[in-house]
Amino acid sequence: MYPSLKRKVLIISPHFPPINAPDHQRVRMSLPYMEQFGWEAHVLTVQPDYVAGIEDSLLAKTIPDRIPVTYTKALPLQQTQRIGLGSLGIRSFPYLLKAGDRLLQQTKFDLIYFSTTVFITMALGTRWYRRFRIPYVLDFQDPWLSDYYKQTNTPPPGGRWKYGFSQLQAKLLEPRAMSKVSHVISVSPAYPKTLQQRYPHLLSEQFTVLPFGAPEPDFEQLPYLNIQQKIFNPHDGKRHWVYVGRGGNDMALALRTLFLGIQSERRHHPEKWQAVELHFVGTSYTPGNRAVKTVEPIAQELGVADLVREHVHRIPYFEALQVLVDSDAILMIGSDDPDYTASKLYPCILARKPVLAIFHQQSSVVNILQSCQAGKSVTFTSQNKPEDLLPKIVDQLNWLLSIPKGYKPETNWSAFQAYTAREMTKKQCSIFDNCLTTAKINKSL
Repeated sequence: MYPSLKRKVLIISPHFPPINAPDHQRVRMSLPYMEQFGWEAHVLTVQPDYVAGIEDSLLAKTIPDRIPVTYTKALPLQQTQRIGLGSLGIRSFPYLLKAGDRLLQQTKFDLIYFSTTVFITMALGTRWYRRFRIPYVLDFQDPWLSDYYKQTNTPPPGGRWKYGFSQLQAKLLEPRAMSKVSHVISVSPAYPKTLQQRYPHLLSEQFTVLPFGAPEPDFEQLPYLNIQQKIFNPHDGKRHWVYVGRGGNDMALALRTLFLGIQSERRHHPEKWQAVELHFVGTSYTPGNRAVKTVEPIAQELGVADLVREHVHRIPYFEALQVLVDSDAILMIGSDDPDYTASKLYPCILARKPVLAIFHQQSSVVNILQSCQAGKSVTFTSQNKPEDLLPKIVDQLNWLLSIPKGYKPETNWSAFQAYTAREMTKKQCSIFDNCLTTAKINKSL
């Protein structure tokens, strides 16, 4: 589309296929389309052997062969974990710094793009800007510096010491990363508001809210991959409702609402629930036997544990998609944090199954689901208790029970087109273009 333009972007993504991690999905879904919009990508990442996570060889096959990828080492996890420094960001930082220096010296890059939740790497943007005068863009998929757990007095992921240390890093490094940033991309409309208040030197036009792109190509390939998911048997005559994604204390309100509704309805109509099973898959990011269940204890508390199966460990990406496709209904469980959004919304829609979302009313998930007519939602505020939402959740549960097996929602696919990977990549590349234009104007002043 832009044959005369040869603009190069260096993408920093410490997690990258074959590692199965949610924070590289924007990069992975964008790479096939970037050249259409005038950008040649080069990815800087960490060798899979140094990353703690599940490997999925099928994910690696979705990366176009023409995309150059530079892999770095990192300090071995087994050694650094003994002194409490298992973070990939800390372990890989000096290696990414050295490899980035070399790449930027050898090749003329027009832009540097950080798309990761390994936030510490974003501090490299300032260094490279000062040394090479190359503008950089930061993609915030989660908050880096956050007082959410302090405000809510809930246990943070990984424990208070580990989380406190990461927040100390954020206090020191986020201001550095934001000092020379050209543009900030965010998946949630709440993050730009917070960042603008924190860094008043940044203008509103330097922020763009951009959801992840929908992985349509993955669903097109799925039938030909012969994936056999091991979570449940879709032919056993039961109704299998599934949730694929993390758990956590911040989702307790949504889970209690769901389980309270099931408890109430089963008390009146037990026969309707005899063939229903709920599966919660990949609820913990913690590997091995250190993973803690956060869903089943709430189900036990509300007397519905016999219907609930929690699979704490993450499963390969395409197997997770097959779980969605094989299900009879998809549950989306939201955080009590109004800033939380869910990139997993689009796979849920593309699975073409009835979707029931329980989310904070400010979440973008609610609007997207409604605009695409792809499912139903029960919304809450920070002041709500599960009992307040009982009539709404009961109505939606009865809807799920009433629809026949094999039901497909009448999704508005025209409205959904705005969220496809190609459209999101087009917007992303437009942001890159604007950064270069602004950089040229600033140089001429």
